[in-house]
Formats: sequence, structure tokens, C-alpha cells
Amino acid sequence: MTDAKPLRAEAKPLRAEAKPLRADARRNRDALIAKARELFAGGCFNLRFDDFAKLAGVGTGTLYRHFPTREALAEAVYRDEITAMCDRARELRATLPADEALESFLRGLVDYLHANEGIARTFASLMATRSGALADGVQAIGQAVTDLLAAAVETGRIRGDVGAGAVLMALQGICATYGHPTHRTDADGVITLVLAGLRRPAPTHMIVDVGATRHAEKPAARTSTITTHRTALRQPVIDAEGGHGQD
Repeated sequence: MTDAKPLRAEAKPLRAEAKPLRADARRNRDALIAKARELFAGGCFNLRFDDFAKLAGVGTGTLYRHFPTREALAEAVYRDEITAMCDRARELRATLPADEALESFLRGLVDYLHANEGIARTFASLMATRSGALADGVQAIGQAVTDLLAAAVETGRIRGDVGAGAVLMALQGICATYGHPTHRTDADGVITLVLAGLRRPAPTHMIVDVGATRHAEKPAARTSTITTHRTALRQPVIDAEGGHGQD
């Protein structure tokens, strides 16, 4: 007997550095990430991209050499968190029923995005552009959702005609509306709607059959009663002496 093939591919790890950096280049890169982390944590997102270089004490050319876009810098800041989220998805798949694992991951992801405005805004930007090759972080999250959804579909509890792209689109909307006064409540509501739409509806044919049976039984019972009365009325009346009375 041949070995069974895996049901799905595991999420790919985030791309590592192409080659080791020189010590000074590593220091500059780390300084940029540290400053961006500090600024993002403080809710500062409207800086000109070039200002990150000045505040980190490096040249503009150094900034663009390491991080050509704001999104690339934000992804580097949250790379460890993204890896942790993907690890969490695999842990949930291993410990919970597949549909519960999917729900737990999506609700946990909303919790995380709500607490980290920087990555929420970055996700919204990356998913909106869909520029051929999404950044590694978004690809990793997308793969995690794909794996969770595929496992849930296999149980038969989740419909198989809705792909991970639809779920990611909902997450994009959650990210894009960050800052709205009712964002957290609305985000939870979106996930509730997504999960409700993904679940297969309960079978209804049993309810219809039972109802039909009940409706069929009631006329039969009434017909039997009426027939009994009519039969009794047609029987001749027998008096105490054995004579026949009138109908």
C-alpha cells in the first residue's frame, strides 16, 4: 500500500534574508525597525516615509535599500507577530475540531488587529493592491486561513463553495475601517456573519417529512371517526325482544 499523500500544503515560512548583512547594515536595519515599532505603537502613521530614516538616524538611501515601501517596513516590524499567528493557526488545527479552529483563529486575528493598528493598516493596503505578489506576511496569513478552511470543509460542517479569498476580503474590510468608533463591535459582527455564511445549513427534509406525516394522520383520524358514526347510523335498531326498529 502506498503512503497517503498530505491533504494540503503547510503554510510556507516567511522569507528569510537573501544573504547575511554586514554588521553596519544590520545595525541600520535594526534601527529602522526599532524606530518604526516605536512610532507605530504610539499611533503615528502619517509621517512621510523618508522621515523614518531621519528619526532612525540613517540616510534615506539606507531606508529604501532595506525597505522600499512603508508596507515593507511595517511587515518587518510585525514579522515575528505574523509568524506567531501562523503558528497559532497550526496549533488550533491540531487541538480543536476544524470548524472551531477556524472560528477561534478568525476571532483571535480580529483581537490582534484591533490591538495593532500598524499591521491592520498594512494588511488593508497590501490586500487592496493585490499587486501580483503580496508581501510575505499577508501570504502567510492567507495560507493559514486556506488550511483552516480546507480542514473545516473536510468535516462537512463548512460549505466548500466559498474560498479563502472571500474570508480575506472580509478581513481586508475590517482592516480598512480601523479607527471607526464602533470598529471592534462591527468587526466581531463581520466575523459572525462570515462564519454563519460558511456553515452548512441544518437539513430541513426531516422537518418537512414529520410535518407531512402529521398532516396526513389528522385527516385519516377524522375520516375514521366519521365513518364509524355513519356505520352506526346505518345499523338497524334491535329492541330488547329481538325485533327490528326503524332506521
